Amino acid sequence: MNEPETPTQAATELTDTEIAYGRFVPRQFLQLLGRPSIVDVKLGDNVEQEMTLLFSDIRDFTALSESILPAENFRFINSYLSTMEPVVARNNGIIDKYIGDGIMALFAGPADDGVRAGIDMLRQLTLYNQGRARAGYTQIRIGIGVNTGLVMMGTVGGHNRMDSTVIGDAVNLASRLEGLTKSYSTPLVISAHTLHALEAPDIYCIRFLDRVQIKGRYQAQSVYEVFDADSDQTREDKQRTRHDFERALAYYHVGRSDLAQPLLQKCLSQSPGDTAVKVYLERCAEAQAPAGREPANRIDEQIAWRSEFSVGIADIDAQHRELLTTIAQLAKQVSSGGRQVGPLLAHIAGCVERHFDAEQEQMLRHAYTFTRGHEAQHDTFRRLFAEMRREIEATAEDPLYLLFRIQLLLVDWKINHIAKSDTHLGNFLLRVGVR
Repeated sequence: MNEPETPTQAATELTDTEIAYGRFVPRQFLQLLGRPSIVDVKLGDNVEQEMTLLFSDIRDFTALSESILPAENFRFINSYLSTMEPVVARNNGIIDKYIGDGIMALFAGPADDGVRAGIDMLRQLTLYNQGRARAGYTQIRIGIGVNTGLVMMGTVGGHNRMDSTVIGDAVNLASRLEGLTKSYSTPLVISAHTLHALEAPDIYCIRFLDRVQIKGRYQAQSVYEVFDADSDQTREDKQRTRHDFERALAYYHVGRSDLAQPLLQKCLSQSPGDTAVKVYLERCAEAQAPAGREPANRIDEQIAWRSEFSVGIADIDAQHRELLTTIAQLAKQVSSGGRQVGPLLAHIAGCVERHFDAEQEQMLRHAYTFTRGHEAQHDTFRRLFAEMRREIEATAEDPLYLLFRIQLLLVDWKINHIAKSDTHLGNFLLRVGVR
């Protein structure tokens, strides 16, 4: 006859069960949901929060897995994932799920946590590959994409089988960025959202990489390369050629590949292993071929107010329209070589402060949950506008380069901010009765 279970034994068994469940649903995830225990979780529990999302994937994994036995493949996957798991954890991340050889990780704190995790994963991969080389195995490469934004996290599924997950456009963009690493043979890319959310962007090795059109978004998304984990020589080469590289990309994106090509050739001579330079040289050659076509310079069209930009609050929409119209006037003057733009810059600065003050007043009056994050984004724009203003007033840069910088620093930020953060705020204000 079995002895009845004592309270101590029952408590120990419950603790062990909680620990075991924690391997499938991280305790940090439960804390974010406000649930003290796995037994308290209900289907449909959810919370909205700004997070940084990291997606990573092993390059050419299909070809690699087909060359080894299934059992060996399984051991390899677990060996690799076990190596990367503590890297994510020590950067305050949560591994939401493993997707075959891929990792999806969440960072609820500063965006820096997600970027540092990506850098550390690549450094850890170097050590891991050294071990594989000693054992006679081929080295592996990974791609990492990082994005920051509002997501819904919670539980989905049915009453008998549910899972924890995060949902939102920010998740989709992070996944897309990971895929883009293949196009440039560069292992770590981040979005402009993540770049602008960093506490001190200048402490990292970052350069502009591309503007890409993402399905479902009417504004192209800026992509940046983080190359802190490159070899010392490659990192030094990229730092030395960074200004010429970014100027070349500016010329390319405003439809002047003929101006971009010489700068790219110069970069390649100083940094022969820079794969992104080679990619853009190929694009320039294609654009200048008889049947080629230059990227269209559509900055005026992109700045123009469109009905899709409306957030449904009349005052906010009017302020957005005024600000975009004034930035379009600035772009027109700068692109034509006009340098006497002091009054226009002052007018934009005034528009910005009036607009931000109006939004802040509404957020505080109606206790908007994401006021602090929204105000932090406003501070980012102030910093970007101040940087752009200094560049214009210095009068040392080519008008075409300045035009692209206006696109990158002002237009992209403003339209993406309207599309996400301001639309979210607008929906909230509409729910509380503001029109």
